[in-house]
Amino acid sequence: MTPLRQRFSQDLRLRNYAPRTVSTYVGAVARFALHFGRSPELLGSEHVREYQLHLLAQKASWSRFNQAACALRFLYRVTLQRADVAASVPYGKKVRSLPAVLSAEEVARLFAAVSNPRDLMILRTAYAAGLRVSEVVRLQVGDVDPSRMTLHVRCAKGRKDRFVPLSAVLLGMLRHYWRQYRPKTWLFPGSPGRHLSIGNVQRFCKRAVRAAGISKKASMHTLRHSYATHLLEAGVNIRLIQQYLGHSSLQTTMVYLHLTTASQEQAVARIEALMGS
Repeated sequence: MTPLRQRFSQDLRLRNYAPRTVSTYVGAVARFALHFGRSPELLGSEHVREYQLHLLAQKASWSRFNQAACALRFLYRVTLQRADVAASVPYGKKVRSLPAVLSAEEVARLFAAVSNPRDLMILRTAYAAGLRVSEVVRLQVGDVDPSRMTLHVRCAKGRKDRFVPLSAVLLGMLRHYWRQYRPKTWLFPGSPGRHLSIGNVQRFCKRAVRAAGISKKASMHTLRHSYATHLLEAGVNIRLIQQYLGHSSLQTTMVYLHLTTASQEQAVARIEALMGS
């Protein structure tokens, strides 16, 4: 590891960036340096501009483009103390498409397509608690609190903890799962001493989507979208949903207003009633 890469990584960790973010940013800067075959210390604003145009020419996703922008801004602003370069790094405007949402019937079909009890329990927990895949794999046995009927979600996005409601049905399923597998620390253990990997969960979820005959572009995160949308359709206050999902801004949660069908049906029914009066 070069001294610059080490210092960059340390600067990120000192500011409490998540390990996955540190790895992503370090990788983004490494690709930037590799593109020019020179250390970022020897590169400036014009090189950053050229590299961003290269990413566009390669049809990089806006997520990848903006990850690179964030990494380079941090590198030049904090590690290299070159605020002029950092200020010249633009972000790309990401196209905001509405996420896919599964109907209740599709969620049931997805569950029915999974034969492995552990894999099924992971999908059920992710849906019933609205968890990100990184959150569900990091659940510990002690995070299940039957006395308060909550799940303790630790070090979620933004390094924040939160509590989410634990339904009696999910608690019963988790108890049955525990009796069958007897996990000790991690609720869903993987290799010795570690939790199950995110990639492993994403792969079996993808297989289950195909096996269930679901044509939507569905993933583990789709279960989280479906959870929020179904709660909203059931009349749960959007502020509570924001809290359950761990969103810092209500604006992030507001996207689910565009995904509900209940409000749309009520609006149509009201219009039809008015038209008939």
